[in-house]
Amino acid sequence: EIQLVETGGGLVQAGGSLRLSCVVSGFTFDEFDDYAIGWFRQAPGKEREGVSCIYRGDGSTYYADSVKGRFTISRDNAKNTVYLQMNSLKPEDTARYYCAAGLNLNTGTMSYEYDYWGQGTQVTVSS
Repeated sequence: EIQLVETGGGLVQAGGSLRLSCVVSGFTFDEFDDYAIGWFRQAPGKEREGVSCIYRGDGSTYYADSVKGRFTISRDNAKNTVYLQMNSLKPEDTARYYCAAGLNLNTGTMSYEYDYWGQGTQVTVSS
């Protein structure tokens, strides 16, 4: 069974930083390398939005305009883990953050492209 577990969320003041981790288990040997991993977030009353994605192979990345220059995504295939370093956090970054794994992506920005999801971790940024 493939599972994704997000950690690292919490309460932080505006301007602060957090690093989210997404640990993926259940893949066979090297299977994790074949998957793109995305981070999404959802605030109360809002739709889930794609924040960032790191693709398989060359590890190219995507960032939403709202986080570009502040967030950095990276992956450690040896640990089946993807990280989201979030700097210069703003109150509007407050949301529940989810990681997801997808095998055959088009853009990687839409939630329907992903096959497996974690339960999420809450990020709250105070002003």
